[in-house]
Amino acid sequence: MSVDIRQYDLETEPDAWNRLVDRAHRSNPFYRAEALALQAAETETTVHALAGFKGEEPVGLFPAFELTKGPFAAVFSPAPQSWSCYLGPVVHSMSHLKQRKADRRLRSFVDGCLEWLEDACSPVYWKVTTAGIDDLRPFTWNGFDVSLQYTYVVDLEDSPEAVRDRFSSDARRNVQSVPDGVSVTVEGPDAIDSIVEQVATRYEKQGRPFHLEPSYVCALYDALPAGAIRPYVCRVDGEFCGGILVLESDDTRFRWQGGVKLEDVDVPVNDLLDWRIIADGIDSEATSYDLVGAGVPAINRYKAKFNPRLETHHTITSGTFGIDHLVERYEQAV
Repeated sequence: MSVDIRQYDLETEPDAWNRLVDRAHRSNPFYRAEALALQAAETETTVHALAGFKGEEPVGLFPAFELTKGPFAAVFSPAPQSWSCYLGPVVHSMSHLKQRKADRRLRSFVDGCLEWLEDACSPVYWKVTTAGIDDLRPFTWNGFDVSLQYTYVVDLEDSPEAVRDRFSSDARRNVQSVPDGVSVTVEGPDAIDSIVEQVATRYEKQGRPFHLEPSYVCALYDALPAGAIRPYVCRVDGEFCGGILVLESDDTRFRWQGGVKLEDVDVPVNDLLDWRIIADGIDSEATSYDLVGAGVPAINRYKAKFNPRLETHHTITSGTFGIDHLVERYEQAV
């Protein structure tokens, strides 16, 4: 079963690409043409926007980024230091296919994308982090290593009261009402600097690198459709105390950046922020709130109080070439 792999020009064909993104399962705003272009510019990489077709029927999308150093190239998805939640391959509906045909179509799509990237980039290293497909066999059959990663996801397909009742007792108590002088609202791009700078300060105190620039987030905010990035802000007596940048797809909200633990504020800032995000998500008929990560025990304790379910995604790697600086550059962003 042959799947035709086509590369889209994101400058001349953004609408055509975005229509495919809108139809793909588990895509998010980082897959959109404008976001891919910004990721490439920010990370000094070359984006290859690949789509697979069976005849004129779309099979899947695989945006990939080529990073070149001297004579060597590496392929990443998402791009290094782009701070994308997930990228990698996503597919269009195969529910109408019998399992044998679906398996063959997926394998042909993945094989075709890998062959295209091999021919175009000759990469010595690959790294893909994806939540877009569950069947990673085509990668293992091509010699890639696949490892599990974890995240917490809160189900939103219920009333706000029912979702809240599943919280831990302290979380329920903290969100029952907003204290006097405290507000939690969705603000505009002016709030992005405060949220990102607060995260940067936290990383600095922990001795960890942090390379997300507010200007990059603002560019994404301006380029993506309205509401794709929502800056939630908590203020106490008008003063900024904390915030969370939420990335929103059709059915999922992602806790993208923010939510810094505060030690000098006698208000449950993050509980109130997350509860407002959850309540707004239910109101907008989102089905899930991805807390983006469940791999750090100290943070997991906080996230688990919202009674999320544990879900997996995958990191796919290949290559043993000693380009440690490229790998390290990527690792610092996740």
